[in-house]
Amino acid sequence: MLYSFLGMSADINPKPEQNNENKSEAPSNGVEKPQEKKLSPELTTSEPKKGKLSGDNYVRIRRPYRDIFKTIAPGRFVATAKSNVPQNALGRSYQNIKRFFVGRPLFSHEEPSQRLNKVRALAIFGSDAISSSAYATEASLVVLMAAGNGALHISFFTAIAIAALLSMVAFSYRQTVYAYPHGGGSYNVSRQNLGKLPGLIAAAALLIDYVMTVAVSIAAGTQAIISAGITSGYGNQITAISNSFPPFFNIGVVLSIFFIGLITLGNLRGVRESGTIFAIPTYLFIFGFVAMLGIGLFKSVTGTLHPVVTPAQLATAQPITLWLVLRAFSAGAVAMSGTEAISNGVPVFKKPESKNAATTLTIMATLLGVFFVGISYLSTHMGLVPGKETIISQVAVAVFGNTVFYYIFQIATMGILVIAANTAFADFPRLSSVLAKDKYLPHNFLHRGDRLAFSNGIIFLGSLSALILIIFKGNVDSLIHLYAVGVFLAFSMSDTGMVVHWWRTRGKNWKTSIVINGVDAVLTTSILIIVVITKFAVGAWIIVILIPIVVMIFQFVHWHYENVGKQLKVDPAHLPPMTINQFVLVPIEDINLASLRAIAFARTISKDVVLIHISNDQEETEKLQKKMDAYSPDMKLVVLESPLRVLVRPLTKYINALHSQHPDAFVTIVLPEFIAAHAWERFLHNRTAEQLVRVFKKHPNVAVVLVPYLLEK
Repeated sequence: MLYSFLGMSADINPKPEQNNENKSEAPSNGVEKPQEKKLSPELTTSEPKKGKLSGDNYVRIRRPYRDIFKTIAPGRFVATAKSNVPQNALGRSYQNIKRFFVGRPLFSHEEPSQRLNKVRALAIFGSDAISSSAYATEASLVVLMAAGNGALHISFFTAIAIAALLSMVAFSYRQTVYAYPHGGGSYNVSRQNLGKLPGLIAAAALLIDYVMTVAVSIAAGTQAIISAGITSGYGNQITAISNSFPPFFNIGVVLSIFFIGLITLGNLRGVRESGTIFAIPTYLFIFGFVAMLGIGLFKSVTGTLHPVVTPAQLATAQPITLWLVLRAFSAGAVAMSGTEAISNGVPVFKKPESKNAATTLTIMATLLGVFFVGISYLSTHMGLVPGKETIISQVAVAVFGNTVFYYIFQIATMGILVIAANTAFADFPRLSSVLAKDKYLPHNFLHRGDRLAFSNGIIFLGSLSALILIIFKGNVDSLIHLYAVGVFLAFSMSDTGMVVHWWRTRGKNWKTSIVINGVDAVLTTSILIIVVITKFAVGAWIIVILIPIVVMIFQFVHWHYENVGKQLKVDPAHLPPMTINQFVLVPIEDINLASLRAIAFARTISKDVVLIHISNDQEETEKLQKKMDAYSPDMKLVVLESPLRVLVRPLTKYINALHSQHPDAFVTIVLPEFIAAHAWERFLHNRTAEQLVRVFKKHPNVAVVLVPYLLEK
């Protein structure tokens, strides 16, 4: 009865003579003994059936697991949704909660249905670029304030120059979209045309830029809400609430972390669904901005556009110089952030991917250019000065008045600034997966989650961005100085790579394309130098140092994977031995059902099995020996006395000593393991098995096999 319970083919106390006699005996009733059931890799059962007539006997093949695995060919199965259901109640509860927040798991074959049309794609990939019109003008004005009110009008001319540059960069990325339809953007262009190191530099710049996109966009969105509160007369209450938070936290940081959590959750639901969710605030902002520009330009022409609050009079701290203008230009150049996003995500567009991506890119660049120049004109027309209230809020209240339309627009501004981070959440995980495929990032970034999104990259980006916001206390002015370096470095390397691409391929209209990309490369490289010089002292030095560090991390990860690949590569001339000289040890404390199960398992893998017992009590050892004589008299028992009453160390020392006799031999330790019915019961056992696994985990010629024994509830 014991052996039947164990369900093992090996007999614990074999009696060959009796076994042979039993095999030779014929059944007394003339009925054949049922054959021993064997495991079926095809997951089928055979059921003999007798027909009514002689010769009509047949075998019925049943597939009892077809609701879990769908058979599509011999030896090939497809796991169904039911196979993903956890066995325990806690796991099922967690899965239900996850499904409520994230949605049902999507099958791989559903991936084409998750692709984006141009409407959703503009919301996902264009929100970053379009939203930068909400703070780029202010970034330029903050620099010009040092020269007094008379210098603020220069921001309009820098906006025109940036818009002209934007059109060239957008045209350049249209070329990239068609030349590299598999995505990867600046990284792939640089790697394939300039070399591995330039490609890694571009990738590092992009990843850093995406982190800063999340931090800056969400911090700016939070400021939009705070500005609306100040305009409504709740400034003192907002200040009081902010002062009640501990150091490194204020009301802006708390709101920003909350928004990061929301957008992370939205992206975990998948690309298509996040596009649907975030399309509403994007288009509300676009329509609201168009209305604000239209009404504002009309009022400016008719002379009825005036600021609600008279702008402050600034002291002139320095004269207007070329250096000041260049600094204002580099500050406003953050408006171009996100222009490269579409080139990184071409594969998620519906077919034809490149055409749809190029069209979306053109629409995005047009909207951004019009919005940026328009808001710069209206702000300089009224002579607005940055302060506690954002520039876009001051323009909106001057155009709409303190009406419901102003608050709707502020909510839309907050919405698009927050979801502008969605561009980074769409591109950062995808670029990380490309780098992981090329062995420059951990392979965990390759895996898609339940909703076909790169979940590990999404969660990593959200966590890192939240940390950045806490460190910089959610201050947009401090964060924005770290922003433009990565943007223009990626632009410069992409344009330079495209010049090499056209020179090498010489396809249709290559001469025109190489001139455009060449001019663009010179301009973006020049602006990169200006940005680094003008912003170096106020924070850009962090990015200048950080990019080489990230590149070194890429190279270290790549070195590790290459090293692992070399060690695992099969060399036909030096194949490892196909047979293993194995020695099996079974550490036991007592003879019980768990240890007998482990012994029975050990018999199936080797004839040389030795039982090991650590003795702290001579009387208990003698009892064990008597049980051995009764249950397994043929097994060799080695007793290790431990005067210091420790268990694991003497056992590990013995195994090491045994293994040192024949270093090439493979020692397998078969351990009986109790599986407690409840989690709290695990602490009532010494868990020797876990300690041994930890000790021998890295030993090249020692394997630890756990034979579980489930305790009943």
